Amino acid sequence: MRIVHLADRLSERGGAYAWTRGVIEALAPQHDQRLVVGERENGATAACEVEVRAGLEARGAAPVALDDLAQGADVVHLHNVVNPAVLDWASAREDAVLTVQDHRFFCPSRGKWTPAGAVCRRPLSRELCSGCFEDVAYFREVHPLTERRLVGASRLCVTVLSRYMREELVAAGVPAGRVHVVPPFVPPVEEQPKGETGEPCVLFVGRLVEAKGVRDAIAAWRASGVALPLLVAGTGPLRAELEHAAALAAGPRLEVLGWVGKPALAALYRRARALLFPPRWQEPFGLVGIEALSFGVPVVAWESGAVAEWHPGPGLVRWGDIGALARALQEAVSRRVTRPPRFERDEAIGRLLLIYGRAARRRG
Repeated sequence: MRIVHLADRLSERGGAYAWTRGVIEALAPQHDQRLVVGERENGATAACEVEVRAGLEARGAAPVALDDLAQGADVVHLHNVVNPAVLDWASAREDAVLTVQDHRFFCPSRGKWTPAGAVCRRPLSRELCSGCFEDVAYFREVHPLTERRLVGASRLCVTVLSRYMREELVAAGVPAGRVHVVPPFVPPVEEQPKGETGEPCVLFVGRLVEAKGVRDAIAAWRASGVALPLLVAGTGPLRAELEHAAALAAGPRLEVLGWVGKPALAALYRRARALLFPPRWQEPFGLVGIEALSFGVPVVAWESGAVAEWHPGPGLVRWGDIGALARALQEAVSRRVTRPPRFERDEAIGRLLLIYGRAARRRG
């Protein structure tokens, strides 16, 4: 099968890009693939030919010439593309598949949680969504973009990583028969040589933004009284603030590591006695959670979005409850995960190939 993958960018960072690279790698032995991206991060690679074509990374409706890329393809697969002009182009084709990785197709603001600190469970509307914006001009810009993306998705064959994401898209108006769940898998990790890995720790892995709950993770760790250091692996707008807090903190060590590559992250998982995972936004899946579980690391998490779909139970607490998160951490550091949930590569790729086959037959 000849597959053209279109993505906003090629990056080594983030679960969405790990999923895309993992799919391409899994398909590489038997299928002819090409990846076309709007931007390519220095050093980022994929298991196929890569081309950069500006405009695929655009958040707004920017024209991109794509007809030449799709000539001879059996399937065109869009990954993390939110440019409405590209979605319109794809929706006119019979062979296109769209993977929706986050909320930008059905929530113009914060990822289904409100400025008042509540989970949003209602479909988008101009009246409802305006309440999450202080900048009226920005709202008038981004809300129509979200609606246009949703219209594009409604005309396409869509895959998502979780039942939660499927339910949100269907509630927003995408026909249920067009949305298919293809859960992710843990990509193979090239581990560093085993040996001395360092002292035990508690771990947070993710982008350092409020939506990912890094401040809540730190608050819960401090409230827990657990004497292990907290290592924060990730970068983002809150990094300087957290590094300042780490420099002033007394008691157990708080260390902000910045972004960590996969081999080094595997070494951190071997050290970790628990992973703190309290996303404020409603989590589309949470790949870092199943990564930690695959190393036997208990995950202390909030019930956010799709988290309950993969979490084994102990350590899963009510969304927004820092005290419950702290108590769960106290218990988690003394146990290991012996039966992590199964998210197999062959099952995910098998589901995806069935979807590809239908798309190719529609085109043929």
